[in-house]
Amino acid sequence: MQSRDIDVAIIGAGTAGLQAYQAAKKEGSSAVLIESGSYGTTCARVGCMPSKLLIAAAEAAHGVAEADVFGIKVPHWSVDGAAVMARLQHYRDRFVSGVVESTKEIPDSERLRGQARFTGRTMLQVDDHTQVNAKAVVIAAGSTPRIPAPFDQLEQLLYTNENIFDLETLPESLAVIGTGIIALELGQAFHRLGVKVSLFNPYDSVGSFSDPAVQQAAQQIFCERLDVHLKVDFQSVEASQESVKIAWQTSAGESKTAEFAKVLVAAGRIPNLAGLDLEKTGLKLDDKGSPSWNRRTTQCEDAPIFMAGDVSGYQPLLHEAADGGRIAGTNAATYPEIRTQPRRTPLAIAFTSPQMAVVGQSYQDLDLEQIKIGQISYQDQGRAKVINQNQGMARLYAQADSGLLVGAELFTPQAEHLAHLLAWAVQQELSVQEILELPFYHPTLEEGLRSALAELAEQLYDDKAGCRSLLKTIGS
Repeated sequence: MQSRDIDVAIIGAGTAGLQAYQAAKKEGSSAVLIESGSYGTTCARVGCMPSKLLIAAAEAAHGVAEADVFGIKVPHWSVDGAAVMARLQHYRDRFVSGVVESTKEIPDSERLRGQARFTGRTMLQVDDHTQVNAKAVVIAAGSTPRIPAPFDQLEQLLYTNENIFDLETLPESLAVIGTGIIALELGQAFHRLGVKVSLFNPYDSVGSFSDPAVQQAAQQIFCERLDVHLKVDFQSVEASQESVKIAWQTSAGESKTAEFAKVLVAAGRIPNLAGLDLEKTGLKLDDKGSPSWNRRTTQCEDAPIFMAGDVSGYQPLLHEAADGGRIAGTNAATYPEIRTQPRRTPLAIAFTSPQMAVVGQSYQDLDLEQIKIGQISYQDQGRAKVINQNQGMARLYAQADSGLLVGAELFTPQAEHLAHLLAWAVQQELSVQEILELPFYHPTLEEGLRSALAELAEQLYDDKAGCRSLLKTIGS
């Protein structure tokens, strides 16, 4: 068996691992990148990019279906499922190949293929061929889809985000297990492309909203547009050569069954910690096998072991994985000197329709006694009505004493853009009044945010007359 002495060993060559490698090298350390699977990040291969390609096709189809609203007639149109999937796979493969090529530019001597496991505090064995003696280790092993019972018994016709994009054409019907971000994005996209879709969740929630008002709005709209079943109790799952029969009990106690051509499980993801033998590091592990972890240093306890990306369980998003990887790689290289790094304002976006976004502090993070809330319904918002997307709402949160904007939950058209503006404002520590003094063009969706901010200003500032005068001036 080969033996290697190295400064920083990195387990996983995804977004976090690649950033950790670059950061460690920048500090002048020797580093080795260990990967057991295929090169290419989760985002490029099975996440952000292929899902948005499917959603783009679905939006195009929906635009045609809704064209009559604008007086535009499109007779005899259809969706070519094979063409939809072929375009998706073409561009997905291009995105993946770019990542793979950049990874392979790393010298062969600094890349190891195989499954890594700990044999000591910072000692690793990679398959049966290499022992790595490192001064510090970065765990960037990613995550795996969670397959809950009874679907874990299915051996065929079961899909997750890791293989659904390999379909040659669109299925006739699809059961989606889950009503989280991935489930709603893909479920709605397949529905708009003509697939008969049903979504199931044992719990009573959709998306990631913790604000009761936004959660209620989301449930109402999704349940109107899609076949959504909440608070279900799965009774059985039976698979044949061509279909899967699902039996469940509704929240009212009614027994139901339905058959589907395929099942997509999108019920969350599990950090890839199993098989790493973390117990041999001396770290104290919780009941899920995960060590305690500091998000601003990425360090596990006070050990020369760091975690970054989805494996940490913190904000499983590309930009957070990249930031975490850079912090982990830097601190692993400079250990025992540890630098505490600020993290960006939390920003999470889902590309449903309406889109969903959570910015800064979510509702569940708030001390409601110290918070004022402003809101706007987009049902009557001017620009939203013009583009026939007048649904949803936004709720903005500000500190009662300082007037600083601290967070928001949005279920609105084009929330991906509105959320960025709010995230920048939160990170720059702008007050509601300071934001209101910035320009708002007419007619735009951003004016909806101004309405919510104006409602906040009325609550925050004692000089109500002066506040109204300011708002009138800004709006003129």
